[in-house]
Amino acid sequence: MSSHQSLLLDGRLTAIKLATAAFIGGLVIASPLAFADEEHSDGTTWGLGVGAMSDQDPYAGIDRETTPFPLLLIENRYISVFGPEIEFKLPSLVISDSQQLNFGIVAQYDESGYEQGDAPILNGMSEREGGFWAGAKVEWESELFEVSAEWLTDVSGNSDGQRVDLGLERTWEFGEHIMLTPYVGASWQDDKNVDYYFGVRDNEVRFDRPAYKGESATNIEAGGRGVYQFDQHHSVLIGVEVTSLADEIKDSPLVDRSTQNAVLVGYLYTF
Repeated sequence: MSSHQSLLLDGRLTAIKLATAAFIGGLVIASPLAFADEEHSDGTTWGLGVGAMSDQDPYAGIDRETTPFPLLLIENRYISVFGPEIEFKLPSLVISDSQQLNFGIVAQYDESGYEQGDAPILNGMSEREGGFWAGAKVEWESELFEVSAEWLTDVSGNSDGQRVDLGLERTWEFGEHIMLTPYVGASWQDDKNVDYYFGVRDNEVRFDRPAYKGESATNIEAGGRGVYQFDQHHSVLIGVEVTSLADEIKDSPLVDRSTQNAVLVGYLYTF
């Protein structure tokens, strides 16, 4: 594979990682372009496309939702932009020829939340809104795998909550067209965040919906991402994720399932 093709495929891998994290709520986003060869390290990858996500929220009686969305990719050594997420890259620390620590400042829009008409169990509940989150990330990249950690806080003030995401993943290349990345991770949410989205306030109580005070919780996540590159410009993206919900969320009277899942597909044209 030529260095130019490698850079383009790395950009597409970044795209699916960004898409999965931004729209499914997955792991910390890696930046493979940080390892692009020196000849192209200052270049910018641009992409436009379209995608759709089908996800099942854990609230009782809520329908599965499929949402289309546009895709915009901007990726270089200083910044990553994809969908509702942006990362400002800080200087990396090179440990050896095969290991590197990457740092960044991130911001994203989280579409979590509900309206009372979304499901019968939510009738009479006050609306819970999504919000803007910002924080910092660190990632250790090696030849074998990538380990990542990200801290985010709700800067919009809706939940006033915080999250910490940890992830482990590895990417395989199959020829010049396919990249696959399985991953596992854990996502910790503080009590404010859990209580905002899964708690029941005193004025929201009814006979089948007792008061509930959310506590901090850790969800376990697993999934995979893939990129199929038809040529230097056209790629298909796919992401699948399953989340095992913590007891502090499953015990909420608003929830009737122990897992939630999401599937994302998309098409990206890279210039």
